Amino acid sequence: MLKSVILECKNKEQLIDFYSKLLNWPVVLNKDEFVRIESPETGMGIEAHYAEDYIAPVWPSEAGKQQMMAHLDFGVNDRAELQEMVDKAVKLGARIAEMQYGNGKWITLLDPAGHPFCIVIWD
Repeated sequence: MLKSVILECKNKEQLIDFYSKLLNWPVVLNKDEFVRIESPETGMGIEAHYAEDYIAPVWPSEAGKQQMMAHLDFGVNDRAELQEMVDKAVKLGARIAEMQYGNGKWITLLDPAGHPFCIVIWD
């Protein structure tokens, strides 16, 4: 069972605060180099890990540039919920990516540390 996704960053408090507020998940662990939030319902977590030499990935990928290792998808039920979640993410510090795919069924954003993530209508 997958328990956690770990995201590298220079500012772990900023990044985990973003995801904590976006998902309404509490901080359950805060150590020197990482902070963890966790879903009260499932126990799935996201951790922000401090990396002094962190370089944000570019989206979409470009040859010779920092590549993303993974991205997160957050599911919603319909277009209204999609827009609500995107608006909330932007208000919390995300940026809507310039390049979009998915014909409106998902929107790609960049979190405060530059990691791409998507809000997706799950059918």
